[in-house]
Amino acid sequence: MTNNDIVQKLWNLCDVLRDDGINYSDYVTELVLLLFIKMVHENTEAGTLKKHPLPEGCRWSDLNGKSGINLLNDYKRILLSLSTGKDGDGTLVHDDPLISAIYADAQTRLREPRHLEQMIKTLDQIDWFSAQKDGLGDLYEGLLEKNANETKSGAGQYFTPRALINTMVRCLKPQPGERIQDPAAGTAGFLIAAHEYIKSQTDDLYELSDKDKTFQTTRAYVGIELVPGTRRLALMNCLLHGMEGDAEGVVHLGNALGQTGAGLEKADVILANPPFGTSKGGDASITRDDLTYKTSNKQLAFLQHIYRNLKPGGRAAVVLPDNVLFEAGVGTDVRRDLMNKCNLHTILRLPTGIFYAQGVKTNVLFFTKGSTADKHQEENCTKHVWVYDLRTNMPSFGKRTPFGDAHLKPFEDVYGDSPNGDSERKEGEYSFHSEDIELPEHNDENEGVDPRLAHSRWRSFSRQWIAEHKGDSLDISWLKDSDSVDAANLPEPSVLAGEAMGELVQALAELDALMRELGAEEEAEEHRAIISQMTGVKQ
Repeated sequence: MTNNDIVQKLWNLCDVLRDDGINYSDYVTELVLLLFIKMVHENTEAGTLKKHPLPEGCRWSDLNGKSGINLLNDYKRILLSLSTGKDGDGTLVHDDPLISAIYADAQTRLREPRHLEQMIKTLDQIDWFSAQKDGLGDLYEGLLEKNANETKSGAGQYFTPRALINTMVRCLKPQPGERIQDPAAGTAGFLIAAHEYIKSQTDDLYELSDKDKTFQTTRAYVGIELVPGTRRLALMNCLLHGMEGDAEGVVHLGNALGQTGAGLEKADVILANPPFGTSKGGDASITRDDLTYKTSNKQLAFLQHIYRNLKPGGRAAVVLPDNVLFEAGVGTDVRRDLMNKCNLHTILRLPTGIFYAQGVKTNVLFFTKGSTADKHQEENCTKHVWVYDLRTNMPSFGKRTPFGDAHLKPFEDVYGDSPNGDSERKEGEYSFHSEDIELPEHNDENEGVDPRLAHSRWRSFSRQWIAEHKGDSLDISWLKDSDSVDAANLPEPSVLAGEAMGELVQALAELDALMRELGAEEEAEEHRAIISQMTGVKQ
């Protein structure tokens, strides 16, 4: 049984729990509270965890084999004890702040003991020995990804594809002993991927000294997450991957755009996909007084935090939407400051459809603090920006056309071996039929460029050219998308408006006929009267 099979089996349990009033978003929380207890048990049995982190009386053996109301009451008692650290009569059962954080305010919404019993029996029937080969942490991540994919809400709205996370990590090449951060941690996907990468380079950390191994599991990684429920999932995820963190765990609860973020140590590596959108209520959630450029745009605030929080020579890879690349005013100031203080060496233009918020256009910015020659340099650090266009004339990605490693490999190949982006690079990369893509008739990016090179997905632009031709906008594109509309050849606005009105009238007539067929004549007449009043046209 593969991890995917187990994830699907666990997900199918949600259909059973609907009778208990549990929906998809509630279900994943309901399941992981129980699943974590089970997976800790399996990890302890397999020797992955040196000691059992859960107190006696709150373990899997205290649940399985029981049934009826006693089972449900015992489960509620366990959740309360893990949350408060005390049993029903106030006796201390544990003083582990990490466990308390994971189970903070945890309570079950299950009302039927038989549903809890069915969940326990299903977890006991799974071949966990086979699952151990892929890692129980990977199974847990698969469940989180399934939740993001199926519900398309909450954190899942911007769930970062695993393939993209792995590419960003492989490009930056985190090393043992480095401090690695994610100020918008979510369920800790970036931090876990960095940890797994380091493990793969060090024979599962066995090549490290005991001191260095302890650093990797307790101090190397720090994330910030604003939402308590999401942080709970992140803490569970990290612990199941062998990442303990400090007394607060790997992922701290707080606001990276507030004092929590201001208090972070400088980092060697930052990997992040900050939440999209503007701050609700203006800039109320952006309370940092150390950011040079005040803004209500959360991505611009996160970007400032990230390049300010890098050590000299530190490197970052950040997912950002298109507006950060071209927004005027404060956006221009932040981009200039970034290119001054850092070597912004690479931009990856991502295809649409890879995030669950459809239509969002995103990019990955790769930069290093300081210049290639001097990591302490703070002015004019960027000399050239290399851009890889993985967006133009790419498929519409989704369930039917999944986005994966094969789409990112050409970019990784041209990125080079240096995590600082200073490997020897050469323009010209023609994957995904780029040679067949048309070029715009007028485009500054292609002015004076070899015609064949103009079809490349991999181009270099000097800092001077960006300033003179783009006004420090980083929205750089040179290929013509087959689905794009040529504004120069559009009909007159009056013609377009007439066509739109015609289509609207036809649609309204079809809806009117449908309502009458369904026996809603009175409602149809009311709507026709309202439309007549709005348009002044008698019907």
